Amino acid sequence: MAFELNSLDFAGTEREIRAPPNPSGTFKQFSFAKLSSLKPYFQEDGITIYHGDCRDVLPELVGVDSVVTDPPYGVFLTEKRAKQRGGGVFSRPGGYSFEDTPAYIADVVVPVIIDCRARVRSVCVTPGTRNLWAYPPADDMGCFFSAAGTGMGKWGFTCSQPILFYGADPYLQKSLGSRPNSCGQTYPNDANSYDHPCAKPMPMMSWLVRRASLEGELVLDPFMGSGTTLQAAKNAFRRAIGIEIEEKYCEIAANRLRQGVLDLQPAYLTAMRDADEYVESTLID
Repeated sequence: MAFELNSLDFAGTEREIRAPPNPSGTFKQFSFAKLSSLKPYFQEDGITIYHGDCRDVLPELVGVDSVVTDPPYGVFLTEKRAKQRGGGVFSRPGGYSFEDTPAYIADVVVPVIIDCRARVRSVCVTPGTRNLWAYPPADDMGCFFSAAGTGMGKWGFTCSQPILFYGADPYLQKSLGSRPNSCGQTYPNDANSYDHPCAKPMPMMSWLVRRASLEGELVLDPFMGSGTTLQAAKNAFRRAIGIEIEEKYCEIAANRLRQGVLDLQPAYLTAMRDADEYVESTLID
């Protein structure tokens, strides 16, 4: 199925967008909306950003293969903070324009994930720990593990961050063999390099994007933030759509994506790709 947008009627104007045929059958061809109420904030090299509420944009998207998203955690986050072993707290201004509460998770995030499950083959969510149980039961669950801890909980250092997997494993569906559903500590931790209250490190999201999708597929992040998922998809030869309600984060993501992909891929991407090729070369027909 080619990527397309449904026939839409915005501002009294109906236009039908159809994707051209794909003779090779190798990669999906696609087109994006250019309508008055749904114009891409950014569009380049197979990566598109929409500035808006994902609940409005998501129903108009078809042909998405995988959802990879790190939504707000509902932890009353008002600034970027990190507790340190010596008792100090690293913080800097920058938060969300909405209230990061458990009610937001229940009223906004969870319904979006349920909608994604109904539309998309594979859905991967990093929900945090405090409101994990607000999400629908997953088909599988993995984690990012860090022996040094990823924050503080009521029982000390939190050493893992859960990953909820919904739908089909793209590798098993294509008979490409099994992969781990969890990942150990990834380096470098570049999350603090971006002006976002809760950015994910690039190596972490690179692993998850590669785990949840295949080369050439279309990845969606309905809670895009500063664009780490989209950058990871671009680096890993996927196409991607990001939706973000706050314009300042759309601009940060667009600036990151304008920088392009280095010809010399980071070592962690090369290692992951080599591992995938090794597994596939050892499969028995």
